[in-house]
Amino acid sequence: MDNQDRRKLLSALCHGAIFFSSTIVSIGIPIAILLITDDPVVKENAKESINFHINLFLYAILFGLLVLVAIGIPLLVLLGIASILLPIIAIVRVATEPQTPYRYPLILRLL
Repeated sequence: MDNQDRRKLLSALCHGAIFFSSTIVSIGIPIAILLITDDPVVKENAKESINFHINLFLYAILFGLLVLVAIGIPLLVLLGIASILLPIIAIVRVATEPQTPYRYPLILRLL
């Protein structure tokens, strides 16, 4: 496997990890890839995936609290749609443009 294919695979795995489960496994995969790889593009994709996981968790807590005000339910539905759609877009993007790290829109970058 050449470097380009390896970069595509690891980057797609970082972004696709969210589909494995909603437990610690889904965030553990990008963390493990971040720690073992020395490819800068894969590292950036892993950091972005970790940031996306953290943001989903924080938004879910915030929107869950807003359920008491009745605006939280539509926001939780939108969050659920975004948590499926945005990683799919990320996987397609890293597969077609492996030399460029993918950046999720509207997230706080904590790493």
